[in-house]
Amino acid sequence: MRITMIGTGYVGLVTGTCFAEFGHHVTCVDKDQEKIDKLLAGQIPIYEPGLDHLVEKNCKEGRLNFTTEITQAVGGAEAVFLAVGTPSSRRGDGYADLTYIYEATREIAKELQGYTVIVDKSTVPVGTADQVARIIKEVNPDADFDVASNPEFLREGAAINDFMRPDRVVIGVESVRAEEVLREIYKPLFLRETPIVRTDIKTAELTKYAANAFLATKISFINEIALLCDSIGANVIDLAKGIGMDGRIGSKFLHPGPGYGGSCFPKDTLALMRIAQEHGQSLRVVEATVEVNSAQKAMMVKKIRDALKGSEAGKTIAVLGLTFKPETDDMRDSPAITILPALMEKGATVRAHDPQGIHEAKRILPGGLYYAKDAYDACQDADCVVLMTEWNQYRALDLDKIRSNMRGNVFVDLRNVYDPEQVTKKGFTYTGVGRS
Repeated sequence: MRITMIGTGYVGLVTGTCFAEFGHHVTCVDKDQEKIDKLLAGQIPIYEPGLDHLVEKNCKEGRLNFTTEITQAVGGAEAVFLAVGTPSSRRGDGYADLTYIYEATREIAKELQGYTVIVDKSTVPVGTADQVARIIKEVNPDADFDVASNPEFLREGAAINDFMRPDRVVIGVESVRAEEVLREIYKPLFLRETPIVRTDIKTAELTKYAANAFLATKISFINEIALLCDSIGANVIDLAKGIGMDGRIGSKFLHPGPGYGGSCFPKDTLALMRIAQEHGQSLRVVEATVEVNSAQKAMMVKKIRDALKGSEAGKTIAVLGLTFKPETDDMRDSPAITILPALMEKGATVRAHDPQGIHEAKRILPGGLYYAKDAYDACQDADCVVLMTEWNQYRALDLDKIRSNMRGNVFVDLRNVYDPEQVTKKGFTYTGVGRS
């Protein structure tokens, strides 16, 4: 099929490339000429394992193209996916900013030719599809189209596998024609017997928010339990195993740490709260999830401070990992954004390393940080090392070399990667999260 993807951000680029890998002919459209030029030259603007090879392959085989010209791209398409950004409103009220969605809708409305399915791929509030349909009818009253919702469930760092082998595909449609088009697009997944969950449009729009809020709630829950474990001398790792083996609960997302971040959980939990408020409802569990996550980051500052005997002033702290999770360069709402400035404000010197996130960190974090060439450089003359993000590169560090590089011996493991006994034997004082 002929597919047009509006937006070449994380969702648009991954989705468009994977559709091309399915065998469809995909044109990705973006207003940013510099980004399109780089993509045409084989330069990928985001870090996602395996994406560069798929882009190169499908461009060479003629199924994937990039352009800034919307007219030809939309006019010949059977499906147009809206994959532009929906960040939190600049007003800071938690509402999703739909400016880019509506701008893109007005542009594509002018170019529609023949029956076309307009698909919301971006995470959008309930009722957005209705507004998209209204705008198209206003701009092009003769357009033959349907609007559908097809939320994405991609994990950064594992997006290719998530797309090719999904747990399910959710399609929100209200016409047989639109459903047939989307089922044809996802037909390659039928061979793997991937469940296709057909819903009405509003249910599909809400499904993504509900899924992310539930996962965020599991994270905040185990983080609170970890703090309780710290207080009473229990072990949260064993506790998580004990509850995670219950099939009703499951083991995923029961890993304590410095709090969730990224492009989805922070903004989607806030947006879901606002959706509920607009309809006269309150989501107290989600509200508590947001509050706990904010408090967790502050508690990690205290944990580091306590490990340093009450003060970070004049101390050098090595920080390993800056992105919100491994296998991505995404710094959005990363715990490092909250924790590092707080330490620096109280007089700490920070030496940081991240395999992929340094470029973004330099743009977001305050000046004065030293960006190290590797983990061992970061630990040079440090009083304390803080493992912030569980990159594979940090899972088997030479602890003897780390210790010899350091001035102090404090090891703060905010991801519980290391065995406390192993670290202690190497001459460190160990601090984890929820581990006595």
